[in-house]
Amino acid sequence: MESLLYFPARLLVWLAQLLPLGIVARIGRLVGRLVYLVDARHRRVAVKNLTGAFGEEKSEREIQDLAKENFRRIGEGFACAIKTMSMSEAQIQNVLKMEGVDQFDDEMDANPPQNRVFAIGHFGNFEIYARSAGLPKHARSAATYRALRQPSLNRLHGELRSRSGCLFFERRHDARKLKEAMNQGGLYLGLLCDQHAGDRGLRLPFFGRECSVSAAPAVFALRYNCPLHVVICHRESMARWRIHFQEPIPTHENGKPRESEAIMRDVNVKLEEAIRQDPANWFWVHNRWKPRKKKVKKTDESS
Repeated sequence: MESLLYFPARLLVWLAQLLPLGIVARIGRLVGRLVYLVDARHRRVAVKNLTGAFGEEKSEREIQDLAKENFRRIGEGFACAIKTMSMSEAQIQNVLKMEGVDQFDDEMDANPPQNRVFAIGHFGNFEIYARSAGLPKHARSAATYRALRQPSLNRLHGELRSRSGCLFFERRHDARKLKEAMNQGGLYLGLLCDQHAGDRGLRLPFFGRECSVSAAPAVFALRYNCPLHVVICHRESMARWRIHFQEPIPTHENGKPRESEAIMRDVNVKLEEAIRQDPANWFWVHNRWKPRKKKVKKTDESS
């Protein structure tokens, strides 16, 4: 059964990687438009989220147009991710600009090498974060992920990502390996932090509404005493991107560590600023603003 998933998916990947990037991007946008028409559930989620964020600023028609473009962008992003995973460093440099990497230039002689934590989100071709060029030579790029439910598709995803040279750690099973890598120094760790983090997440405002936020970027930056940056993948034009490494978020104040909640509030502000610059560039189809789960009171059966 797993082979029935793996081989067709592998064939589609192979075909996509044969095509020029521009054609892949156009196909992705077309697929995204078709998904918008047939996927009513995610279309409703996107429109609901966009209305909650921009309902007082944009008309219903503008919200609908923005949702349509968002689906096209998501299709473009996923299709281009498949293609860029197979591209050489020279080819990547032709379609990807790097901004803010000059702030890392003074780390070449650090001993041990400096760790850094990057708070990243689902912007543009977010898989291209792993292909970031122009970082210090000592830097080892890394990211965490959650394995897909289908083993065959997870295997394929891993095969594609392995070409990037980025280290990937499964969130639920690779905690010890990640700790060892951080202790070695020189790890530039990207942590996705723009999705619902469950009932254990911090409850913080995002576009004026409370949502669950992962504290992981703040926790890692404080635990390993390293800088924390927000990093955004901007879409410059079709199949062209710019990764912006922003200035560090303060993790200490008056010589004392800040609370994780305060740090992640600042991260949320930076993410929201980036979304407002180009609303269609973010992943609106995710249910970001889930309410808290209601706790069911246990009844006393002996009464």
